[in-house]
Amino acid sequence: VQLQASGGGSVQAGGSLRLSCAASGRTLRSSVMGWFRQAPGKEREFVTAINWSDGTTTYTDSVKGRFTISRDNAKNTVTLQMNSLKPEDTAVYYCASGGRLAKTLYEYDMNYWGKGTQVTVSS
Repeated sequence: VQLQASGGGSVQAGGSLRLSCAASGRTLRSSVMGWFRQAPGKEREFVTAINWSDGTTTYTDSVKGRFTISRDNAKNTVTLQMNSLKPEDTAVYYCASGGRLAKTLYEYDMNYWGKGTQVTVSS
């Protein structure tokens, strides 16, 4: 599975950005697609994930109500709509593919990773 993330950029606090992740190769409909992020000097953390087959989603508490993950099965693409962005959302965002959905996912839950895309939110 190859994952290609796109859509990062710079925005002022309160603004919006949309990230996309295109999956190719041996994609599995039963798999989960997720987004993680890593801020400078911090560990990579879970943001959100979606189940390919039924669209079930999970979010970390800090982004609930602001971020929305969705998927397009026909295009093998997952989108992360980020609204009301805050400076603390600044990080490199990574999309990843794994085999199960849980309230919180960890790096070891994911099997494939895309290259990160930078999101910078200025105050």
